[in-house]
Amino acid sequence: MKDVVFALGWVQSQEIEIDPALRVPLATALADYAPDVHEMLAGLDNEYIVNAGDNKSPWEADGTYHLSVWNNVLTKTLRAVAVDPQAYALLRMAETHTAAAQLAAVPADATGVDLSLQPTKNARALGVLDGIAETARGKDAGPARTWDTAVHEGLLDEETHRADPSTPVGRLTATWLQELKNTPEPARAERLRSQGLDMARTWAQARGMAEPTRTDLLAEVESSAHHAHREAKLGAVAVTALLVVVGTLATGSGPHAA
Repeated sequence: MKDVVFALGWVQSQEIEIDPALRVPLATALADYAPDVHEMLAGLDNEYIVNAGDNKSPWEADGTYHLSVWNNVLTKTLRAVAVDPQAYALLRMAETHTAAAQLAAVPADATGVDLSLQPTKNARALGVLDGIAETARGKDAGPARTWDTAVHEGLLDEETHRADPSTPVGRLTATWLQELKNTPEPARAERLRSQGLDMARTWAQARGMAEPTRTDLLAEVESSAHHAHREAKLGAVAVTALLVVVGTLATGSGPHAA
């Protein structure tokens, strides 16, 4: 899987094309690596950072093999895959299940960073996916609405994504899906962008978190989502500009060239 992602995304161009017939299968394959994709999107786990190079092999931890790729390689691949709304819905749902599992695993007595790390990581990962969505859906209002509707339908497909409310992970997932379903269609795109905050709020309430702690935590989560979303939107532009500068310096064709 790592070789496939590098083969697709390790190019200078920030816009890559994937055969339409391959977008959903590739999203399905990436969804099988949802915990790894989650960590790569969040970008906070040092083990994933040091093992991201193309010369780094997958590694084993806790009986499971993990993989990592450079952030820019991953996001370019995800943008190309997400052009298909069904593919994006698959990736988004995989991240939703992973985010719920991360929240459910936080110890009941956690405080400080141990309490805030997982919800803020979730917000970062979902915020990056929000930025990817803005690129994938395009700027034209009509096609963008069609893309949004298809994504929402994919997320709300109960036959495919049935959540078991008898488990903590299932309750978090089912509650969020129900909130999305109850949101009027014109407002669902905005509701999707608040997913990290909404899931953290539901989780905090279920834990009976004290109001001052909950208020501070949700503010941190909201800030994390906002910055990740902005980074994802601006990332392609920034990297493209950097490549232009590097190319100019390499060829000696800049304004100060001899």
